[in-house]
Amino acid sequence: QVQLVESGGGLVQAGGSLGLSCAASGRTFGRKNMAWYRQPPGKQRELVATVSNDGSTVYADSVKGRFTISGDNAKNTVYLQMNNLKPEDTAIYYCNANYLPATDYWGKGTLVTVSS
Repeated sequence: QVQLVESGGGLVQAGGSLGLSCAASGRTFGRKNMAWYRQPPGKQRELVATVSNDGSTVYADSVKGRFTISGDNAKNTVYLQMNNLKPEDTAIYYCNANYLPATDYWGKGTLVTVSS
C-alpha cells in the first residue's frame, strides 16, 4: 500500500508564498509520477502540476511561472512551491501518486487560503 501525507498549508496574503510537502510511504516500484491537485470551494478537483520519474514536469496554465513542483526520490517526497499567490489559488491541495497499471493514491489534503 501507499500512503501520502501532505503538510504546509495555511493562510497567506495575496502576493505571498507558501510551500507544500507530500511524504510518501510504501512501495515505489511501478510509480509513474506524482502530482498536486486542488479543489477550490464549490468547484471540481483540478490538476495543478505533475513530476515524472525522469524529472519532467507539467503545469496547469493558471499556475505556470508561479508554482514549482519538485521531487526528492531519496526522501520519497514531492514539493510544491507556490509564489505570487492569488485569492483564486484558495483550495484544498491534494497529493497524488500514479502507479501502473492505472492506480491512483491520494493524500487527505491540506487547505491553502489566500486572502486579498
